[in-house]
Amino acid sequence: MSDVRVIPLGGVGEIGKNCTVVEQGDDIVVIDCGLAFPTEEMLGVDIVIPDFTYLIENKERVRGIFITHAHEDHVGGLPYLLPHVNCPVYATEFTHALIRNKLEEKMPARELSLKTFRPGDIIEAGSMSVEPVRITHSIPDTCCMAVRTDHGIVFFTADFKFDFTPVDTKLTNITRIGELGREGVVLLLSDSTNVDRPGWGPSERAVTEGLRNVLSTAPGRVLLTTFASNIHRMQQVYEVAAETGRKVAAVGRRMEQNLDICERLGYVKIPKGTRIRLDELKNYPDHQLAILTTGSQGEPMSALVQMSKGSYGRLQIKAGDTLIYSARPIPGNEGAIWRTINRLFRQGCNVIYDSKVPIHVSGHAYQEELKMMLNLTRPFYVAPVHGEPRHQHVYNQMALDMGYPDHRVFTLCDGDALVLNDTSADIVKDSVPFGRVLVDNSGTPGVTEEVLRDRYNVANDGIIVVTIALDVEKGELVGDPIIQSKGFHGPSGVIDRAFEVLVDGLSALGREELKDVSRVRSDATEIIRKYVQKQASLRPLVLTAIIEI
Repeated sequence: MSDVRVIPLGGVGEIGKNCTVVEQGDDIVVIDCGLAFPTEEMLGVDIVIPDFTYLIENKERVRGIFITHAHEDHVGGLPYLLPHVNCPVYATEFTHALIRNKLEEKMPARELSLKTFRPGDIIEAGSMSVEPVRITHSIPDTCCMAVRTDHGIVFFTADFKFDFTPVDTKLTNITRIGELGREGVVLLLSDSTNVDRPGWGPSERAVTEGLRNVLSTAPGRVLLTTFASNIHRMQQVYEVAAETGRKVAAVGRRMEQNLDICERLGYVKIPKGTRIRLDELKNYPDHQLAILTTGSQGEPMSALVQMSKGSYGRLQIKAGDTLIYSARPIPGNEGAIWRTINRLFRQGCNVIYDSKVPIHVSGHAYQEELKMMLNLTRPFYVAPVHGEPRHQHVYNQMALDMGYPDHRVFTLCDGDALVLNDTSADIVKDSVPFGRVLVDNSGTPGVTEEVLRDRYNVANDGIIVVTIALDVEKGELVGDPIIQSKGFHGPSGVIDRAFEVLVDGLSALGREELKDVSRVRSDATEIIRKYVQKQASLRPLVLTAIIEI
């Protein structure tokens, strides 16, 4: 009987880039393939994806990628993996509808193998099988994943909450989760994002009253920003808008696309006459209008951020507008979000980001819900995922308080392999290649730490360019070097003095040394870098160009 190895490539000890390998014998199944958003120090970086080296090296063994739901932190890595690993992607019809366009932007549709499942299906995957089970979250058709192995079920909760009044009326299949628990869950990999919140999370339906309060009393237009994938939230906006006599337009490419898809598939039921196009706003008075917009995380190119800067050609903020901030900041985005909100206030927009009556609820389980999942599945081993180290710590303490012995509760890190056999489970540290891969505006993965460091230096201390003309055959300088700077702000005269130090340093080189272009470039760069750092306590990027005469 083969050992089972559970290897997170992303999504443990962090929020985002969820991707986990389950390996038995010659077979691999992958649960989710997500991205994370960059932190502020990752200048120019758009997204962060897992290091897929292990999957690419073992692509012949991958039996399928199984997607729990359509949020970016669970699907956003697919366009970067699938060109290298040709395998089926299993998801619900709704999830496939949302991800298909993104995938087709990266690779031809004929090369995609998109397989649709329904909750309750059992999909064979080599020596393992995978059963999706319906669960509630903040996006339709979210599924837990029960991976049957030789040693029992490895159960992924996905992102979840126990919502007993969901907007789409589709309840968690608690009965089936309990049955799987009785069948035998060897390992539970549980969402832990809200483990530090006691009690039960409020239902998504709780937002309806908060929306009603604002839409019925706001004197002008009401804008609401949320994730483009928060379909249930948008459904409630349309329903409340119809009640309060408002028309609703959507701005933001991804939000508009998602609404079109959801309306076509029946996942959003828009009251007749409520949805209008953006260019129809002028036909109605402001107090009869509501606008859905992207930009809840302060994304620089999103519609809301551009509106806050007055640079969005399709729509401008008016004094008297009200914005409902109906989202939770992703860690690292807080600064960008507050800057956007402050700009909106300056334009005369009233921003509601906190309210006694909820205008946002989390899609993740609170502590009592997490305990309920543990009691339903009754796993032998437990490991929290989808959380930072602080969440993992609190979750593990909760499990210990519920009677789980210490040797059956694990704290995983990306790249670890949790190895399950007949009698035990052990962590093998750094079992496979892992890490973060940075993707910038070019769309090409692999922005290096050196590139980030250079960008950081340029952003903070500017750039100095040194140009030197050399007669390489004679080993002589041709004229004086030229020093130019951009974005550099040091003490008065420091560039002039750096020029003098550079001239002295180059004059000390012999003819043979001056014939070595690499040597001259390296010496000149080092002379300027060290002098400026000593005199100005700055570290600008120094570039030396050699012109060979």
